[in-house]
Amino acid sequence: MPGRTPDLKLSFEFFPPKTEKMFNNLMAALDRLVTLQPRFVSVTYGAGGSTREKTHDIVTHIKEETGVPAAAHLTCVGETRENIDAIARRYWDAGIRHVVALRGDAPEDWDHYEPHPEGYAYAVDLIDGLKKVADFEISVGCYPEVHPEALSPEADLDNFKRKMDAGATRAISQFFFDNETFFRFVDRARAAGIDAEITPGILPVGNFEKMLSFAGNCGAIVPPWLHERFGRCVGVPDQLFETAVDLAARQCAELRAQGFDTLHVYTLNRSDLTLEILKRLGIVAANNDAPAQKVAANA
Repeated sequence: MPGRTPDLKLSFEFFPPKTEKMFNNLMAALDRLVTLQPRFVSVTYGAGGSTREKTHDIVTHIKEETGVPAAAHLTCVGETRENIDAIARRYWDAGIRHVVALRGDAPEDWDHYEPHPEGYAYAVDLIDGLKKVADFEISVGCYPEVHPEALSPEADLDNFKRKMDAGATRAISQFFFDNETFFRFVDRARAAGIDAEITPGILPVGNFEKMLSFAGNCGAIVPPWLHERFGRCVGVPDQLFETAVDLAARQCAELRAQGFDTLHVYTLNRSDLTLEILKRLGIVAANNDAPAQKVAANA
């Protein structure tokens, strides 16, 4: 791994809010974070397409009101190919050129994922279909600690390579807490012939219990030392916040030192944790929210 500290390229992920208060929180977080000139902002898509219209509205709002490139998540779950193609064309017509293509999670009332009989079965099929609709920039997901439904690490890596070979531009990793695991995953991907950008996904732990739920759903490993660190902070909000910032900043600093010049932050629609982490990294001035150094934009 190259031992340099590169210019940092940021992207941020948000999710569609369910209430007016959550919407206001999202807009406030967006207003603060877009000043950092991220290369893109992505908006998730609920299980079974449950937030389709909200995702579309927020993505187009970001593009039109902030000028920051916006990426719409799109999944295969519960939709025909015809419907998904129509959604993709609608994004293209609205000026959205970037899609995060995912198989997607099954709705809560499903026992397991089942492809729609007339739909795109998996992400690789969705990528192929999107490329036929228009020349989208396409990001995909990858799993440093193996997708929970994969038959083996080798099968998971093979699926990852198929997605890249189908025309994906980059991969954004699921969150992780052990950087060595991520480094080994990237080495395996390179050895398999995957040369495209692999962006580490960073999850600031604003809520430990919620993070445990996320980790259980996606197969991310929560090491014992993380339980221990957050266990010391139970009932002490300031200490919880400081621990979350310290751990994420250390993780990001090590990734940068090892040559990873892109970071994708799962914001959970909050700006406070993300901004404080970036202050620790010297990206944001310590006394305000203005960038302390230039962040590479739209690279």
